[in-house]
Amino acid sequence: MSSILTNNSAMVALQTLKSINNDLTSTQSVISTGKEVSSAKDNAAVWSISKTMESDVKGFKAISDSLSLGESTVAVARNASETVTDLLTDIKGKIVAAQEENVDRSKLQDDISALTEQIKSVVGAAQFNGQNLVDGSNTGTNTNGNTGIDVLSSLDRDSSGTVSASSIGVDTQNLSTSAGLDITAGTGTGSASVATLAASGGADDVDITGFTFLDTSGAASGGSALKASTAGVDDTVINGFVVGDEVSLKIGDIEGTYRISEGDTDASVATGLKDAMQNAGLSTDDFSFDLSTAGTLTIENLTSEANIAVEYGVSRGSGALAGLENIDVVNDAAGALSEIENMLDGAIDAAAAFGSVEGRLETQADFISNLSDSLTSGIGSMVDADMEETSARLQALQVQQQLGIQSLSIANQSPQSILSLFG
Repeated sequence: MSSILTNNSAMVALQTLKSINNDLTSTQSVISTGKEVSSAKDNAAVWSISKTMESDVKGFKAISDSLSLGESTVAVARNASETVTDLLTDIKGKIVAAQEENVDRSKLQDDISALTEQIKSVVGAAQFNGQNLVDGSNTGTNTNGNTGIDVLSSLDRDSSGTVSASSIGVDTQNLSTSAGLDITAGTGTGSASVATLAASGGADDVDITGFTFLDTSGAASGGSALKASTAGVDDTVINGFVVGDEVSLKIGDIEGTYRISEGDTDASVATGLKDAMQNAGLSTDDFSFDLSTAGTLTIENLTSEANIAVEYGVSRGSGALAGLENIDVVNDAAGALSEIENMLDGAIDAAAAFGSVEGRLETQADFISNLSDSLTSGIGSMVDADMEETSARLQALQVQQQLGIQSLSIANQSPQSILSLFG
């Protein structure tokens, strides 16, 4: 039955053409974006998975940067440790030469002192972006439970979708000659009688006094400084001095330090502090120094300035090279040889430790790079368009669109044939 009110053929042709146009629009979108799934409406499940993976890839790029930074930091520390090892080897050569009686040990001592200063310079300069792993300044605890830093190394996602970060712990290796244990100033290690200096005419002097030394019985009743390696000395006792301890005194903005040497007495410590403060710039025009009382340094404020702060402290070197500055081939060549062997072992161990963790960081960086590439490829396989297939589909749809238009045109002409029945 033909009808001029309802053209079923035209409706079918129209619906077919609309479907073709929708497919054509979708195909053109795939061509323009290069993605089969470019939004959640294309395929919600695949889109969701791809976005999660994309966020992980961005996270791994940040981790790659972290590993590069960590690797550079450790490389600086390793190079410093290796340089210190070479310098200690040179010092050992000087000490071995000093074992011979017919040598100028004082000249050898000068060479050792110069090499020691070079080692201190290397250790102090071995920092990357402000992080120094060899000077004993780092006090943080890493994932290994040791003093050191953590380098972000991985982003881990479990089957439930929970994400956690992993780190590689880098242990510090203390190659300093002084940094170490802070000892509370007080009984046996000296003290300051006042915390501030008043102006002239008031309580304007400070007494630095009360020095004792560790002895060979494990206590602190000695009269002179001994080496920590001396039999019977317990360097964990903190109420007396041992060779290498550093005494600091700060008055106002001027700070001086004195390192305990073998054989020091309370009088020589007081004298050493006086010289240190004067060398640091504490003017004898503004302050007077008095050593008339044995074992006591008295400093008087001669200025009109009131409440000048006084700070006194003591630290015990715990670095592998804490005794380096006290090596004395002039008076104890045999003892110096034993000490340098221990220090050399410490520097070699430090370089080996840094080399090991540097290799681990490098391996992890390579893995993260390859993993990021694999994830990127996986995302592409899920959402990227097959452009060869899309091109063929586009041409087919364009032909279908033309045929659909032609079919709709024919269907729209059908009612015209009814007019012939009324001719």
